[in-house]
Amino acid sequence: QVQLVESGGGLVQAGGSLRLSCAASGRAFSTYNMGWFRQAPGKERGFVGAISRSGDHTDYADSAKGRFTISRDNAKNTVYLQMNSLKPEDTAVYYCAAVWSLSGVLHVTAPSYSYWGQGTQVTVSS
Repeated sequence: QVQLVESGGGLVQAGGSLRLSCAASGRAFSTYNMGWFRQAPGKERGFVGAISRSGDHTDYADSAKGRFTISRDNAKNTVYLQMNSLKPEDTAVYYCAAVWSLSGVLHVTAPSYSYWGQGTQVTVSS
């Protein structure tokens, strides 16, 4: 089992950057594929990106490609979401999620993940 705590959210102007962190507790962090999702008011939770256990594979939603970067530091049990060129439509609560995996196959749907953090608010002003 793993517990996840996100941090790094806040208020930023359009065009700015934020780096979100997700700290994991529990054992064997390196056996979990990790994902980032976001949920805006009145909308469903949507996929942002994912990273494999070792960090050598990533996948992104079209809205994130070229602007967001996922990375992880298994020694620190932490996964990051670097967000650049932020837009007002990026405003949402951002969640990290974990799923235990034996493979590098990345999941893009929320029900595929077993563990979730509490979320961190990102607000982008125009």
